Amino acid sequence: MFAIPGKKAVTMTDAAAKQISSLMNDSEKKGLRIGVKKGGCAGMEYTMDYVDDVDPLDEVFEFNGARVMIAPMAQMFLFGTEIDYTVSLLEAGFSFNNPNVTEACGCGESIKFAGM
Repeated sequence: MFAIPGKKAVTMTDAAAKQISSLMNDSEKKGLRIGVKKGGCAGMEYTMDYVDDVDPLDEVFEFNGARVMIAPMAQMFLFGTEIDYTVSLLEAGFSFNNPNVTEACGCGESIKFAGM
C-alpha cells in the first residue's frame, strides 16, 4: 500500500464505521471491499462489496468494529480518502472525500483521477 509514516491511507467517519459494522453483523460477512473500476461518464467508479473472505493482496483496515479491505488495483487511487455515511430526507449512502479526484460527474457516481 502507498503509505506516509504516521498517516492512515484511508479513514472513515464514525457514521460510516457504524453503518459498515451494522451491515457486517447483519450479514455475517468478513468486511467491506472497496475498489475502483472503469466506467461512468467521468471514467471511473467506486465499487463496494461485502465479502466472505479476505484476499491476501487486500490492504485491511479496521475502524471501530468495521473492517474495510482495499482491492490492490485501487490502493493508489484511494490514498488519503475519507469514507462517510450520510442520511438525508431523500437518500442515504456512503460518500468518498477523495483528494485524488480531479473531476466528478453530476450524479456523483463517476470520478476521474489526475493523469487518466
